[in-house]
Amino acid sequence: MSIQLGETAPDFEAETTDGKIRFHEWIGDSWAVLFSHPKDFTPVCTTELGYMAKIEPEFERRNVKVIGLSVDPLDKHEKWLEDIAETQGDAPNYPIIADSDFSVSKLYGMLPASTSGDPGVRTPADNQTVRNVFVIGPDKKVKLILIYPMTTGRNFDEVLRVIDSLQLTAEHRVATPVNWQQGDDVIIAGSVSDDEAKEIYPEGWQSPRPYIRIVPQPQKTPAGTT
Repeated sequence: MSIQLGETAPDFEAETTDGKIRFHEWIGDSWAVLFSHPKDFTPVCTTELGYMAKIEPEFERRNVKVIGLSVDPLDKHEKWLEDIAETQGDAPNYPIIADSDFSVSKLYGMLPASTSGDPGVRTPADNQTVRNVFVIGPDKKVKLILIYPMTTGRNFDEVLRVIDSLQLTAEHRVATPVNWQQGDDVIIAGSVSDDEAKEIYPEGWQSPRPYIRIVPQPQKTPAGTT
């Protein structure tokens, strides 16, 4: 199956480095990032897991839980965590799914449904399509999908930027323009009529084009508060 934006993220049970989880239950009322790896001890993935460990507090500050996945068994994950700590300076304190039966990878469309066999004899190239990032909202809907080749490390600062946009636009009827950063001006959503916009933004807006209405970023309620 293939996963589309706006669809409910498939639920599953899995063994992780933090114990067994039920995915939707684990997410709870938080946002979540699920990012996948073709095999343990791959060099690019090792740098990614280490960097994510460094910046995981930034995700936590946004009420976002982080979980990794790799197509290898749990005992190999434990050894990989030691290697990540030694080579990258930080070991993940977030769970990593042991997808040695390929069930989650197949459920999320990262491997063909026909995939089977011993994960130990598969090479990273055999699993090269297991290089996704899924951002999932508290409603369990998929908000973002990124797919990277094995030779290109992921940019998790960009994932944070997109999450800032997703959380802002989920709370306010706005969109964020190209290269938007936290605090920049935003665009009033096209679904908002001019009359509605006058009520929401009584001080008015800039209109470089009839279809673009720019306003300062609304104040975003901190994640996890009401």
